[in-house]
Amino acid sequence: MFTGLISDVGRVVAVEGDDAMRRLTIESAYDPATIALGASIACSGPCLTAVEVVPHGAGCRFSVDAAAETLARTTVGTWREGRRVNLERSLKIGDELGGHLVTGHVDGVAEIVAREEVTGTDSAWGASTRFTLRSPAEVARFIAAKGSVGLDGTSLTVNTVDDTHFTVLLIPHSLSVTTWGERRAGDRVNLEVDLIARYAARLTEAKA
Repeated sequence: MFTGLISDVGRVVAVEGDDAMRRLTIESAYDPATIALGASIACSGPCLTAVEVVPHGAGCRFSVDAAAETLARTTVGTWREGRRVNLERSLKIGDELGGHLVTGHVDGVAEIVAREEVTGTDSAWGASTRFTLRSPAEVARFIAAKGSVGLDGTSLTVNTVDDTHFTVLLIPHSLSVTTWGERRAGDRVNLEVDLIARYAARLTEAKA
């Protein structure tokens, strides 16, 4: 379980394997002594298992395995050396829940259709940025204005919804400490809908 608050931005330094199974090695500032083999780490959304951890510089390099399902249903299958990824360690009992409950189980891939600076927000800290995204039709019904979504592992609030299109707004701080500062129209991002919305819809269907 995660919160959608990014704690580091890692970099893919090696990709091995094929479409059946791929091993990715990610360089991070995390202390290797704090990552046990088998630990869950959200890597730009998907919850992946650390299968190898070695010290590297002031941080570490850890490896994760992505099976065929993950490669086919997320953006992980497109990752290559040099790719920067949002990272979050799994939630511990007693940790502050600053975002929303995120499982790391990606529901689909959304496409960014527009990026725009929000006028009137220029300041010494920069301008906020609005992203318009198109979600897969099958998960669009789970996205609601003022609700939460996980996009590339980042907990964000939905501003508006129009059929399969929805918008989110990122402040300058969020742009600087995640990979969102690099995102442009045409990019694809991992989408996880709100856990509560998913279960609420399932209960409604069961009663019908």
